[in-house]
Amino acid sequence: MKTLVLKLAGPLQAWGTDSRFAYRHTDPHPSKSGVIGLLAAAQGRRRSDSIEDLLGLRFGIRRDQPGRVIRDFHTAARPDRSMVQPLTYRYYLSDAVFAAAVQGNDDLVEGLAKALRQPRFPLYLGRRSCPPASPPFVAVLTRPVSEVLTSTARESGVPWLASPWWQRKQPVDVHLDIVRDADPGELEHDRVRDVPLSFDPHHRRFGTRSVVTDVCRLTNDVSRRRVRTSHDPFDMWEKADAPDAD
Repeated sequence: MKTLVLKLAGPLQAWGTDSRFAYRHTDPHPSKSGVIGLLAAAQGRRRSDSIEDLLGLRFGIRRDQPGRVIRDFHTAARPDRSMVQPLTYRYYLSDAVFAAAVQGNDDLVEGLAKALRQPRFPLYLGRRSCPPASPPFVAVLTRPVSEVLTSTARESGVPWLASPWWQRKQPVDVHLDIVRDADPGELEHDRVRDVPLSFDPHHRRFGTRSVVTDVCRLTNDVSRRRVRTSHDPFDMWEKADAPDAD
């Protein structure tokens, strides 16, 4: 089994698993349905094509740079104004960076990696208005998702993918949140409805999956918030109040 690693970064991202009517929300991290849709687009599959072979992929994400939620207003109308769509509220993640990992059999993963290098269709981070800032492909590794995301060693995991300016603002000890598919027999932390059974516009269907949360701990060597332990601001006052040695 191999694991394909992706970097999902862009000015805007939107990963909605619970959008209704005029409110189009986004989750705080990429959804499995959104990433599978991105991989299917890279292979040139159309929405009505089968994605059954992709449903067995094990999936996980790591929030390397959480970003922030912003809101936009959207409406549409025909040129002759004969029909105007209602105003909708659309939420996005701004300046976020995620490490995503999908695990499957060797041939499938290698085929997906090749497609990401030369995608057939344009790739989007959840919505068509959200193109990636750079090609998503990072690497193909021979470790499971759980190990790939909890390690930042290049030979066995995913380096911290956050922007340099973000890394400098973070503390020395950094904890990166991980959300991944639960392993067989592992106690689930939550269930989410984002397994795409069909992308067909006329028969869109989604199933649920069990997920667990984890954390990746690392030492931030470029932090500007290092604690200086060699200087005590009260030291000079203690010396001034001390009695003379004689």
